[in-house]
Amino acid sequence: MQYLNQSTVSHFFLEGLMYTAEHSSLFFLLFLLIYSITVSGNLLILLTVGSDPHLHSPMYHFLGHLSFLDACLSTVTVPKVMAGLLTLDGKVISFQGCALQLYCFHFLASTECFLYTVMAYDRYLAICQPLHYPVVMNKKVCAGLAGSTWAIGAMHSAIHTSLTFRLLYCGPQHIAYFFCDIPPVLKLACADTTINELVMLANIGVVAAGCLILIIISYVFIAAAVLRIRTAEGRQRAFSTCTAHLTVVLLYYMPPVCIYLQPSSTGTGAGAPAVFYTIVTPMLNPFIYTLRNKEVKRALRRLVCSSRESPTSSPAP
Repeated sequence: MQYLNQSTVSHFFLEGLMYTAEHSSLFFLLFLLIYSITVSGNLLILLTVGSDPHLHSPMYHFLGHLSFLDACLSTVTVPKVMAGLLTLDGKVISFQGCALQLYCFHFLASTECFLYTVMAYDRYLAICQPLHYPVVMNKKVCAGLAGSTWAIGAMHSAIHTSLTFRLLYCGPQHIAYFFCDIPPVLKLACADTTINELVMLANIGVVAAGCLILIIISYVFIAAAVLRIRTAEGRQRAFSTCTAHLTVVLLYYMPPVCIYLQPSSTGTGAGAPAVFYTIVTPMLNPFIYTLRNKEVKRALRRLVCSSRESPTSSPAP
């Protein structure tokens, strides 16, 4: 990033979300509640998956990664939004801090995109090839797939961050958004951003569309396999392992389409779709997977019961 230390801008000013300034205290409490639920909910899922031996399967291994990603993704944006609601200084972010926030956001978001694709492939193997599933999706393959999502996400984000901050920024400094994202930051560059916007649309579009197509193909085969199951109970059991994943995929993909396919549509009002998939969806995911999954609910009950019994249990004579 050759202009990272040459830009005359030393900091940016995040304008935040529309309508929040008039009731800053109320929105601060709302975001604090959402953030608390998001972090505690996802960490609880992560603890449950890690501690319960009944959940040591590939599906729940990937769910643990998803919970960790959701907690981190929310942490990248929400605390800064809350700080901006308290004071004007809270809206200020340094040039390097903006670059770091943009990198972390796209790193986590793209990793989550790849992880959803891997989770769809896992469900395809489990339902369409159940006899080969334990062999194909062994611990080594499972760890390799999860690790690959993180590695590719890191490279994907590095490309976008370097392209964005290689440009010269000499003013203005007001970002019409609630965090440092590519479209609003590019609007402040003192250079032609046409190439950056084309690369952004091509890269993000190809990655997101490619992952979505693979997910759709997986579920076409899954649906065909489920329909061949003779009993209604068997079909319902097979579909129940997929509904939670399908729900979070829809919640994840719909809002970004509104943002990155229209890079010129920035502003405090344009942040509404981003709020949904950066703040609301990470909060909803633990509830979706808990309410739609009987095994997770049973594991949560076992975890709660064991935590209640341990302080009162007396040592054996």
